[in-house]
Amino acid sequence: MFEEANINASTGYAPVHQYDYRDNIVTSQKVNWLIEDIIGGDKQLDFSRRFMPEALARVDDLSFLNEDEKRILNQIRGHAYLSIFGLVEEFILPFVIDHVRPSLADDDYRVRAFLQFASEEAKHIQLFKIFRSEFQKGFRTECKVIGPPDEIAKAILAHAPLGVALAILHIEWMSQRHYIDSIKDDKNIDAQFKSLLKNHWIEEAQHAKLDTRMVEDLASQLTPAEIVTGVDEYLAIGAFLDDGAKQQALFDLEAFEAATGRVLLDEEREEFIDVQTRANRYTYIGSGMTHPKFLEAIGNLDPEQRFRIEEIAPVFC
Repeated sequence: MFEEANINASTGYAPVHQYDYRDNIVTSQKVNWLIEDIIGGDKQLDFSRRFMPEALARVDDLSFLNEDEKRILNQIRGHAYLSIFGLVEEFILPFVIDHVRPSLADDDYRVRAFLQFASEEAKHIQLFKIFRSEFQKGFRTECKVIGPPDEIAKAILAHAPLGVALAILHIEWMSQRHYIDSIKDDKNIDAQFKSLLKNHWIEEAQHAKLDTRMVEDLASQLTPAEIVTGVDEYLAIGAFLDDGAKQQALFDLEAFEAATGRVLLDEEREEFIDVQTRANRYTYIGSGMTHPKFLEAIGNLDPEQRFRIEEIAPVFC
């Protein structure tokens, strides 16, 4: 399972190779699922239930909302959550394809693993589009989401490859933490929405392993200074996504007032935006930045950069 490390003489960085491409292919094929098995037909969302775990939604912190209003806001957060995942996967997909394209004639297992990764990301994008359609049928109030996806993808892909790969690794481990820590044992959320999150995570768990290999591959070609630059670029992407998290809180407020017919008082609006912005920051940034596996990957590149991330992370938690 473990492969011999290939030390780059110019960098001194030796890839750890925790994960094996062949094993990844086998596992991915075992857990593969079809979109029609997850949503659509008789697999309907239950709008009488919450969709998101409170650890991520944080609607109960808003004491001026009644229970129905908290449920509605929770559902709006669920819509934004999967829509944003669909959005970020639109930059992950071309990045993965571009990463594997130069080596199509090399390691067959590596090529197959990354192409399977890309195929599953394309499936997830389609899944989330179908979810948004199903959501709008039942919710019937427009819920805006940051975008457009192609502009966000363009902005993120403009960064150095190592920075983008680290951002992708952050997102993959983030999805694992959300499911294991908050979603898996929550009996209060809609079973259909929970099933969707579970199946998404099952495949993302395999992607995180491939992302780790991708980070190692890229870092093995870089000098120590270039690795630091890669972390700089990752943090720049994080700042960009943080701006998006703030904007999403404003969109969610707009959708909440439209769905409930309630116009919040100035002090309530201020509290709403503050609480929901902090919830978004943790959901999309803090939970990934502090994941032990993500920190381990950073530490393998440069222990000082891991310390740097650990110092910054509390701002987003």
